[in-house]
Amino acid sequence: MRLRGIERIAGRPAAALASAAALTVLAALCGCTVQPADADGKNRSPVHIRLPGTRPADRPAPGGGPTTARPAPAAPRVLWSRGDTGPEVRELQARLRQVAWLLDGPTGTYDDLTEEAVKGFQGKRGLSRTGRTDTVTWQRLLGMTHRPGTWDLYLMGGQPAAAPDPRCLTGRVLCIDKTSRTLRWMIDGRTVSTMAVRFGSQYTPTREGVFHIYWKSRHHVSTLYDSPMPYAMFFSGGQAVHYSYDFAARGYAGGSHGCVNVRDEAAVASLFAQVRTGDKVVVSW
Repeated sequence: MRLRGIERIAGRPAAALASAAALTVLAALCGCTVQPADADGKNRSPVHIRLPGTRPADRPAPGGGPTTARPAPAAPRVLWSRGDTGPEVRELQARLRQVAWLLDGPTGTYDDLTEEAVKGFQGKRGLSRTGRTDTVTWQRLLGMTHRPGTWDLYLMGGQPAAAPDPRCLTGRVLCIDKTSRTLRWMIDGRTVSTMAVRFGSQYTPTREGVFHIYWKSRHHVSTLYDSPMPYAMFFSGGQAVHYSYDFAARGYAGGSHGCVNVRDEAAVASLFAQVRTGDKVVVSW
């Protein structure tokens, strides 16, 4: 804004300066940029006026461009959290067992115990105790553990059953597979139920072959080992399919004295109610 008109009216440089000052104040109130003139009428550098409460313009960066704030680092991506299920969760649980942060499982379900185990692992290593497994937590756990084997992943059961032996496809059959460690209850080739089972140890192996149920004993106690064998269904000498408290507590960390152990009490109770004396039993690899 030029002040020549005021110079003509006042006729003195001092009057021009006074008017320039007044216009500067007016521009400040309006939030404008003014260009006051010197006594000789030449413009000085612009004066930037900022009203109270307003933000200053960005200062130029050394290279000439405006400065920009650095973005905050992105939070690590969450891989699994409470409520998730699947083989990845099962592997997570197996690895947490290796570093003694989880005692139960693996189950394949990200439950409250898994969440607490992850929190403990995170806190011990200076990570945020979210209880959710993010990429940073997972990489730390991978670096401290080895890849779990099949029976590490299915320590407490839950593994998929193998295809039934051809001898199981007719009649009423307890189809027991040592490879997948499962029992299928089948009627005329149809699978009625499936459950995880455990077998005898190296020195007391479970016999293989085709047998038949010859005796059922709901509250049986072993006379040889003085151990309870609820829902016992005997098929070969002293060997029977029955519920095992030890299998329920320790999973595949233990073994039987030759019997076929079941860890799911509700499942074996239902099976006991359906199986009849004379039903076939097939034990195979």
